[in-house]
Amino acid sequence: MRLTLFVLLFSVSSFAYCIDRVISLAPSSTELIYAAGLGDKLVAVSKYSNYPEEAQSLEIVASFDSVNIERIVALNPDLIVAWRSGGSVKSLNQLKELGFSIYYSDTTYLSEIADRIDELSQYADSAKIGHDNAQAYRTELKRLQNHYSNNVPVSYFYQLSSKPIYTIAKNHWPSEVFSLCGGVNIFEQSPIPYPQVGLEQVILKAPEVMFTSPHTIQNTEIWQPWQEQIPAVKHQFIWSLNADWLNRPTPRSLKAVAQACEFFDIARKEYNP
Repeated sequence: MRLTLFVLLFSVSSFAYCIDRVISLAPSSTELIYAAGLGDKLVAVSKYSNYPEEAQSLEIVASFDSVNIERIVALNPDLIVAWRSGGSVKSLNQLKELGFSIYYSDTTYLSEIADRIDELSQYADSAKIGHDNAQAYRTELKRLQNHYSNNVPVSYFYQLSSKPIYTIAKNHWPSEVFSLCGGVNIFEQSPIPYPQVGLEQVILKAPEVMFTSPHTIQNTEIWQPWQEQIPAVKHQFIWSLNADWLNRPTPRSLKAVAQACEFFDIARKEYNP
């Protein structure tokens, strides 16, 4: 048993030491790679990988719904870090069939962000950078959880799009960003991860706060005729968070938590003076 464990640990360590070329296929994966201390091994990224700044100088080999398989094959990475979403699943399966090693950085909960950093750090020359960043993240997450654990609940609606109107359901990213602050999703019980909802449904549920994605913030006028029925509209509690902080499961997700919690606190002061 001890010999088997030693061989396993030795194999992981040796494999990690041999990693020299990494490709990221999602902006969130790019941020995690840098947090894990692997930024010096990154040779190509996906579109919109704009953080940290040095990632912007790297070659782009993918977007949300497409992957340049031929270019990736030519770059011959030791490791591909990807997010299973959009139209990339078929391409990821093809890359796997070609023999490439793929690490999936999929994340549902805030706590898993630190886990992804720790796991990726095994491929760095030194795991210390990743471990330190993961621990710092866990410490700050715990602080935020403790600080907002006893807040009065505030109902909210998160509008992803306008025509049609889409939102998120419970346990699907980025729900926990809001729930940590005491936010209660008016559609959290939907069996569909990202349900399409009607105008009447939102009016009947009367959210106290509304959040919108950046491309829908200009279309909030659709709610104005219902300001007497929707408290969020009546008090103008309609906000948009930093999209990169909110939509990417990375260490910067804690910035989205802090931003959302500030807005919820504003609403609490109005509803619970």
